[in-house]
Amino acid sequence: MILMDIRMPRMNGLDATRAVKAMPGLGHPRIIMLTTFDADEYVFSALRAGASGFLLKDATAEDLVSAVRIVAAGEALLAPSVTSRLIADYASRPRAPRRTEVLSPLTEREIEVMKLVATGQSNAEIAGVLFLAEQTVKTHVSRILGKLGLRDRTQIVVVAYESGLVSPAG
Repeated sequence: MILMDIRMPRMNGLDATRAVKAMPGLGHPRIIMLTTFDADEYVFSALRAGASGFLLKDATAEDLVSAVRIVAAGEALLAPSVTSRLIADYASRPRAPRRTEVLSPLTEREIEVMKLVATGQSNAEIAGVLFLAEQTVKTHVSRILGKLGLRDRTQIVVVAYESGLVSPAG
């Protein structure tokens, strides 16, 4: 687990994140980007660089500890103010055309799981809704990631919205 500042001397946090993610032998390091700058450009750049979380430095100690636990557990996290703003921005955009060919490798069950991931439900919550074991949900999430060549749950959400599988209105 790495807490990375966007603005650092010599190398910025975005370049450092890319460098860490590219290091062989580290597996999949989890990185939370910290910044005082609440700008969408930084959020998108951090996620593209490989960060699993984005938190503002005005977060409380409890929020920081919670963020570390969430990201360490394999989930993704955005500061609540960032999430609200991005959802509002996305909802105001014209609806993108459906790109169902992107989802064609998935089974019906995987598509159901993907929809629920996109609504922000945890594996335990998805297991309850679909009457599955939590480990079965984890397997479905792993297969979705593998079949679509995605890195984490955040990317599952992006693809679900971009493909038209889910929409901001529900």
